[in-house]
Amino acid sequence: MIEKLLYFIEKYFVTVSFFFLIFLSSNSYSQCAGEDASLTICADDLIKDSSKTINLFSLLGGSPATGGTWIDNSKPLEVAIFDGILNAQLLRNSDVYTYTYVQDPSVCSDNEATVTVKIGPYTGVPSPNVSVCDDVTSFNLFLAFDGTQLAPLQNGTWTGNTTSVTLSGNTINPKLLGEGNYSYTYTIPTLDSCPEQSASISVSVFRKPVPGDPMDLLLCSNVNLAAYNNLNLNNLLVGEDAGGKWTELNATGQITSSIDNKVDVQTIYNNFGAGVYSFRYTVTSNNPICTDSYTDVKIIIEDLIDFTGSTLMVNSDICEDQIPAATYSATLTKGPQPVPNGNYDVAYSINNGISNYPFTVNGNFTNGIFNFLIDKNYLQTVGDYTFTITSIKNTSYYGACTNTLGSITDVLSINPLPRINNATVVIDPVCKGMDAQVQLSGNTNLTDGNYRITYNLSGDNTAANQQLDFTVASGIANFAIPANLIPNVGVNTVFTVTNIVNLTTGCSNSVALAKLITVKPLPNVSAVALSINNICLGQTATVQLTGLGTLTNITIDYSLSDSNVATNQNVTLNVASGNTSFVIPASALANSGNTTFTLNSVLDNGNGCSVMALNKTKAFVVNTVPVTPSGSSFVGCKNDLASIANLTPSGSQYQWFDSVSSSTVLNTSTLLVTGTYYVKEANATTGCESGRAAVTVTINESDTPVLATDGQNFCGLDNPTIQNLSDKTTADDTLVWFDAAENGNQLNASSLLTDGKTYYGFNFSNSTNCYSDALEVTVVLSNCEETPDFFIPDGFSPNGDTVNDTFRIPTIEFIYPDFTLEIYNRYGNLLFKGNKSKPAWDGRNSDYKVGIDGIAPNGVYFYVLHLNKGNKKPIQGRLYLNR
Repeated sequence: MIEKLLYFIEKYFVTVSFFFLIFLSSNSYSQCAGEDASLTICADDLIKDSSKTINLFSLLGGSPATGGTWIDNSKPLEVAIFDGILNAQLLRNSDVYTYTYVQDPSVCSDNEATVTVKIGPYTGVPSPNVSVCDDVTSFNLFLAFDGTQLAPLQNGTWTGNTTSVTLSGNTINPKLLGEGNYSYTYTIPTLDSCPEQSASISVSVFRKPVPGDPMDLLLCSNVNLAAYNNLNLNNLLVGEDAGGKWTELNATGQITSSIDNKVDVQTIYNNFGAGVYSFRYTVTSNNPICTDSYTDVKIIIEDLIDFTGSTLMVNSDICEDQIPAATYSATLTKGPQPVPNGNYDVAYSINNGISNYPFTVNGNFTNGIFNFLIDKNYLQTVGDYTFTITSIKNTSYYGACTNTLGSITDVLSINPLPRINNATVVIDPVCKGMDAQVQLSGNTNLTDGNYRITYNLSGDNTAANQQLDFTVASGIANFAIPANLIPNVGVNTVFTVTNIVNLTTGCSNSVALAKLITVKPLPNVSAVALSINNICLGQTATVQLTGLGTLTNITIDYSLSDSNVATNQNVTLNVASGNTSFVIPASALANSGNTTFTLNSVLDNGNGCSVMALNKTKAFVVNTVPVTPSGSSFVGCKNDLASIANLTPSGSQYQWFDSVSSSTVLNTSTLLVTGTYYVKEANATTGCESGRAAVTVTINESDTPVLATDGQNFCGLDNPTIQNLSDKTTADDTLVWFDAAENGNQLNASSLLTDGKTYYGFNFSNSTNCYSDALEVTVVLSNCEETPDFFIPDGFSPNGDTVNDTFRIPTIEFIYPDFTLEIYNRYGNLLFKGNKSKPAWDGRNSDYKVGIDGIAPNGVYFYVLHLNKGNKKPIQGRLYLNR
């Protein structure tokens, strides 16, 4: 070995002019470590005092020299300081232990000797008696040994006459064992010449007294308390030991002796009233191991509260326009029976005829009155709200009584403002001297009942602030404008309603409703013209009428023929500036093809006159509608970047939308997200469109893995792997690693990590076969704790045999990642300068050619190792190059 040759190199002193390096040599001497030895210590010897100070040096064979170092091979290196004096009684297992005596390798070629110590089985000295109470769940059997003697060795086996449920290792469960005597044997097997040893112990488990489980008695004062005038308290216990004694925790005087177990509940209530009365049952332990036990039983008596006849008043009814500023409160007043002052939970409900909202409020009954506020957020719309008290509970009670309520309700009304602005107004034709008949209907909120309106007349006839009352029945009101208010003939009498009052609720509302009253001869419809556009099957057709002159309200009679047939259809229309329109319902246009509309007559609803047999016609086409397409559901991954173009059906005639009502057509490049899309077919020529078909799209995605703080940092000395990186990463599904973000190679868990390399982690779902976005981790392998025990070789042989061909300090780049290494010859010439990127010297002086070129010859060289960390001083040393 090269290392052994180095000890024979002559020591000398070299002075370098550029560096003041001093290397000292040592004088050689000859000593040896001796020969290996063995010692067996059985139980009889182990307990002797002599086993505490065994001099291992004296056991070595041959002629060992002093001054060496002992190594305890059973301990880690950092705690291996050992002086060779062994206390065998401190070894806690029956086992084989080795101790190595090491001399300086420069002393002799055989510089190590090992002493093997075999510790035989020793099972200690059992105590005569061991006891434990059965309320203990874990008892260490080693406590059954005499503590004044050497403790038994720990690597034996316990056996006993109980199951594995009650015996686990060196512990038993007395609670599961129960009362009784139990035997256990501790055995350590044979080791070398030392025979097997066993020790038996006996454990007595004593029973702890059981006071039983209490069943508290909860009573309402309205029950027959006399039925409990001789109550046996033992009946309120379950599973108790007999022979216990009762005591009371309240001074009721019911327990009069140590053997008394009966109480009179009626007397307790008569003397002390409602309350909580506690009694204690104590069972005395019959052994010195277990303590006494007790449990408490409660008798709870509560008074019934009768709220029958109580009243509830919720303030107060309002009109609709008062909602924003309204506040509401309620007062609950007791009935004839007394209600104790105190804190109560009052439960009530609000029912608006559609929903029932439950509430609970807390407050105090004071002198029989309980006030609380109502949340206005539940009173925001018109309607009748029924308030009902559903429960009243004193918060200090246990709930023994169900309080009597009776019926406690009140109704709060929020009345609507009468609205007729959008009403349909019909005024029958009128001649001079006749009342004008008016009918209100259509879009109003008038409930059946009595109303009063204020109206004006203007134009040909005038009147101001006129009032009249009318009744609404089934949403329709009929009333008459007196003839004396409309004496003049003309077309410009305007009937204008300015106010309406509900005579029942008193709620009133301003109105802006006007209607013309006209008296005219037959309407002039000679200039009437028709316009109807082509439609799609299933659509309505809008008919435009123009040339109606001064007509304001008409009823027309029309017919349909050809593909669709209908006769004597009547439509009443308002006319503005000679124009009006109406819609032919889709149900009347059920067939595709040419359809002819014929206007038969026009009735002027203003005077009841009409023009008959007009026979004006207009043809239009009902076009067919494409069939609603059939779409296929789509499932993909987020990273696939699927778009509308990936959905079926596809083609220019199909249009896709992201909601059933959207009017925005999605571009084919629109990326898909999880949800429902809708497709329809559109005919570019007719403009007809199919219905929309729903297509379910599921885009699966996984959350990006999360790296723990500083999870990229490792120590290269530990040879970290992909698995170690995974252990610092959290993922919802399967975590996989690749050497590139795209088109990379998947790495297995045992792949070693490389310093400075970037790894890409993905969350992979086996259920969806989808990957998450990549987690990029650049690994750092220089996160090592400093240790003085890294190894610096003292020589190398660069002879090309691939063994020890370079001088390199193992693992230095992990412990001191910023190190620099300088190599000098004996003349102080710098031959090599290395670092983490160039850590090994190959025995050449190619880096720094100072007066010499080529291969460095055999001989002694010197190194300076700069640690560059924590202000540590450089390390200087020598090495031998031997080719």
